[in-house]
Amino acid sequence: MTARILTPLLLLLTLSWAQAQNITPSSVPTITTKGYAETEVTPDIVYLSVSLKEFYEDGNLRKKVTIDELEKQLYESAMKIGVGKEDFTIQNIYSYNYKEDKKRKKEDLLQARQYRIKVTNLHGISDLFDGVNPKGIQSTSINEYEHSNKKEIQKNLQIEAVKDAMESAEILAKASDNKIVKTLLISDNKSFNNSIMPRTQMAYAESADMAVESTPLNIDIKPMKMTCQIDAVFQIDPL
Repeated sequence: MTARILTPLLLLLTLSWAQAQNITPSSVPTITTKGYAETEVTPDIVYLSVSLKEFYEDGNLRKKVTIDELEKQLYESAMKIGVGKEDFTIQNIYSYNYKEDKKRKKEDLLQARQYRIKVTNLHGISDLFDGVNPKGIQSTSINEYEHSNKKEIQKNLQIEAVKDAMESAEILAKASDNKIVKTLLISDNKSFNNSIMPRTQMAYAESADMAVESTPLNIDIKPMKMTCQIDAVFQIDPL
């Protein structure tokens, strides 16, 4: 009877002891530090937003320049400067009213589309609209900047941030007559920040018969800042 009671009791004590070994005692001395790293890179990718609209050539209702024609012109121009097919996408589709005659008050519904274009050949941006009928361009803007090597840069920043945290921990440990034993916890908060927001150039035609008179897109691209901050906890022992 006694053996039957002791066996489960010993098993329970063994399991409890094993679980306790997996829990770091609160009495373990630690040092918590932050690590930080940053760099600046010049973006090599630009995302453009372009809106095209149908219109009647010289107000002649028989000479309609369709949205499909305009899209073809923009698409072909984009391909010429190296834009990939997958980087030319439609963002939005909408329509607007065109007045044929103010006296008759007759209106016609025309189509418009908004496109998102990823451009990696920044020198070719100025040629993007050369093959597009200017009367069909409703608006243009730069939406976003990016860097093609972002992931690799972030990886290097993480490494530098961990080294920075370790260096700080070693300084603190040595100052208190301790040494770093091992790393207990690391959490990171990497970010990809553009310190200079893109200044977009927008232009809208006042009527369907007017071409957009816009200044060239601003491609004076400024460096963007990439940062990484980590929190780290290190176990220490006396020297």
